Amino acid sequence: MTELTGSDPRPSGGTPPPGCPAHQGAVPLSGLEYQQSPSELYRTMRREHGAVAPIVLDGNVPAWLVLGYAEVTYVTAHDELFARDSRRWNQWPVIPPDWPLMPYVGHQPSVLFTEGAEHQRRAGVITQALEEGVDQFELAQWCRSIAHQLIDSFAGSGRAELMASYAHALPMRAAVQMCGMPAGGEDTEHLVTDLRISLDAREGDDPVAAYGRVAERIQRLVKEKRAAPGPDVTSRMLTHPAGLTDEEIVQDLISIIAAAQQPTANWICNSLRLLLTDDRFALNVSGGRLSVGQALNEVLWLDTPTQNFIGRWAVRDTQLGGRQIRAGDCLVLGLAAANTDPQIWPEGHIGAENSAHLSFSNGEHRCPYPAPLLADVIARTAVETLLERLPDVVLAVEPEELTWRPSIWMRGLTALPVSFTPVVR
Repeated sequence: MTELTGSDPRPSGGTPPPGCPAHQGAVPLSGLEYQQSPSELYRTMRREHGAVAPIVLDGNVPAWLVLGYAEVTYVTAHDELFARDSRRWNQWPVIPPDWPLMPYVGHQPSVLFTEGAEHQRRAGVITQALEEGVDQFELAQWCRSIAHQLIDSFAGSGRAELMASYAHALPMRAAVQMCGMPAGGEDTEHLVTDLRISLDAREGDDPVAAYGRVAERIQRLVKEKRAAPGPDVTSRMLTHPAGLTDEEIVQDLISIIAAAQQPTANWICNSLRLLLTDDRFALNVSGGRLSVGQALNEVLWLDTPTQNFIGRWAVRDTQLGGRQIRAGDCLVLGLAAANTDPQIWPEGHIGAENSAHLSFSNGEHRCPYPAPLLADVIARTAVETLLERLPDVVLAVEPEELTWRPSIWMRGLTALPVSFTPVVR
């Protein structure tokens, strides 16, 4: 495997522009109007291009979207061919510093961009810290307490917008508490806000400044835990025999918290949407005949929180799905498309016991164990507690009025307004 050093993500070289034969008919993966039903786009792309489709990212930058289940599995299982260090990208000479996707592909000293033995070292620290620093039963208790606090803030009004007031807030508070910060308090609330801005900026937000404040707060947390360690993930990482530097721990903690928040928030909200709009669940879940777990699993198959993931970079010239992939080409993992690949899964494959989806990715760079289990605890507790507290909750709008965020990367609602009988405690 090629050894990469230094921090400059712009190696020399380049690939043919999108007008070359390899990218004839490339589909723009930005500014699309398909966000309300991306599955239709994936079906069209699969029909016209096969399992690997030519695409262009923001600024007409060429890449490949891997649509097939078998092909995504192959890419993620062969790091020697498709690696994570983005400094391999052959398009860096034409990427401007303010490119919108820079936060996703600009190389950082975090576990996300490591490879080989270094990735095993960093991921091993995270895995052990999560295993030893988080008790699943204790996490469920934390989440239940956080859920009750959040529900108390709107239960008396009879109306709420659950995306902002519940689904986003709960996993963030749980994540920072796992890392050794109190779930409440002004300092934590500022961190929650800044993480939201850095991950999901809205008009008027400054995500770069917000991310800087997040890094500063996590740096203080690491310093505090070095002086006074406790039974938390941060302290476990600091005392791990692998001897990670403070900078490495800060970057990896940000990755842990970010991964726990945005995808889990969308998982919670997408599951609540399913429960409130699908008669299979809406008519039966209160009676216990269909489980919340079944809804959570179905969402991972059909409305997975992370639709597409950028990415992998080809280590050398190779072939994939009948396509000629050049060294340094960028591959976007189409997780949502792969989960619904008709070449692999016949209709009706989704079931309570079928967890072969790719929503947590696959291979060395999949979500490290036990992160998926912890995310399930957070999401399941959030949904179950809300339904227990507000048993007659219903949508406050017609289902077709719900809109999805205009994102090709994440699958989540812009808002989930509900109404219910006011509850006074």
